[in-house]
Amino acid sequence: MLRWLERFFEETIACTCITAVACFVFLQVILRYGFNTALSWTEELSGIAMVWAVYMGAALAVRERFHVRIMAGVVALPRKAALALVVLGDAVWLAFNLFMIGVSLDYLRLLWARPSTSPSLGINMFWPESIVLIGFVLMTLRLLQIYARWLASDRRELPGVSSEYQSN
Repeated sequence: MLRWLERFFEETIACTCITAVACFVFLQVILRYGFNTALSWTEELSGIAMVWAVYMGAALAVRERFHVRIMAGVVALPRKAALALVVLGDAVWLAFNLFMIGVSLDYLRLLWARPSTSPSLGINMFWPESIVLIGFVLMTLRLLQIYARWLASDRRELPGVSSEYQSN
């Protein structure tokens, strides 16, 4: 079960959320133009699901190393310089993630102390807004996972960068 979660957790949530957004928007279009009526909750739930899909997709992109990087210049450098540049970039990214985790915790504490209710669904906004914390924690864990695997390997490749992108 843990191996399955490690492999499919972000994908499952992101795909479920994107599917929900598509279904809710389709339902809303059919109701508005076909029956001249509307459901208020579909728009709100679509917005929440989209944000969750984005953060889960970001964590998935970290795991798969699909984040935007200019690797052509990095891999053209000598190995030590390329390694230093990749590690430095990831260290800055890790610092940013840790900063955002702190900001997210502060924000969630505020939402818990002063609850805000969503207009259509009537739920405490603490729960949908918790995705910011969850997303940055997952991105941080996935980044650390890349380095744990790299340290356990022979370290011939750059951390998390497949050999097809490396010329050294």
